[in-house]
Amino acid sequence: MTNGTATKTDLDSELEKYRVELTGYCYRMLGSSFEAEDAVQDTMIRAWRSHAKFEGRSSLRSWLYRIATNVCLDMLTAGNKRARPMDLTESTPLARAALSPRPDSTWLEPMPDGRVLPTPADPAEAALAKESVRLAFMAALQQLPAKQRAVLILREVLAWKASEVAELLGTSVASVNSALQRARATLAERQQPGAEASVSDPLDEEQQKLLERYVTAFEGYDMSALTALLHEDAVMTMPPFDLWLTGADDITGFMTTLGAPCAGSRLVPVEVNGLPGFAQYKPDPEGGGFTPWAVQVLEISEGRITGFHCFLDTERWFPLFGLPLRLEAEAGEVEQGA
Repeated sequence: MTNGTATKTDLDSELEKYRVELTGYCYRMLGSSFEAEDAVQDTMIRAWRSHAKFEGRSSLRSWLYRIATNVCLDMLTAGNKRARPMDLTESTPLARAALSPRPDSTWLEPMPDGRVLPTPADPAEAALAKESVRLAFMAALQQLPAKQRAVLILREVLAWKASEVAELLGTSVASVNSALQRARATLAERQQPGAEASVSDPLDEEQQKLLERYVTAFEGYDMSALTALLHEDAVMTMPPFDLWLTGADDITGFMTTLGAPCAGSRLVPVEVNGLPGFAQYKPDPEGGGFTPWAVQVLEISEGRITGFHCFLDTERWFPLFGLPLRLEAEAGEVEQGA
């Protein structure tokens, strides 16, 4: 019994080493934070149950990726493609802005970097890994058929050989190469908004100063200062609502009308989808302090903010990011409504 317990513990430890990279793989495949974690858990359970049948003809890592791929392909049989608001509708002028929610299953979901990005020794590998979970790239992946998606991720993101991918998928090298070619062509045809975002890893001095100015402008609800930071074609999205806005005038106009209750918010930095982000806490006029409102993801290009994406389902996102569900007011701070 002791040996069995030790073996079980050893196997659990071995499997756990791959959790982060497998979660990253499943997240890229599925576009959903929670479905990715469910898929990895299912993968671990299947691997644990069938480990006695594992004959070692491939590495444990390859075997786990095979199981995870099959789990993801099964989950994708319904054909659901997660998206961003700009993938589904035209931009809405502020004068016609209306908050119409769609089901959770519609949306591409945010993901904390720490849950999907292992820490490679090579800085170039780390930068590539971050680029491969950015919202624009994730949205582009969702346009691909499931098997093409798997091939592209394994070959281009994870740098597997064509022969390794062919073995994993039970197909030929020629078939893998053909699928990769078709996937590349599809991505080239469908250039995604936000794809031009260029964020250094780590952030360079100019980008750090831009974020500092953004925090000051947003927390102060200074629309003139915020306008100066936004690209003229900047985009704002707010899943689960399908509304999206373009341009500084409409974005700041929204923030001072429908979004006016966000005045006086506090921002806490988060690492999300390989991009700068913040957890936004809105003033609580009844209980005092601040309550969760959104996880913000920022896209930056050429010294300006080009994308401003607010994920509002705080009951799901804040626990996922390990964020507190309340911030107390600092000493001496005057709270709204007090």
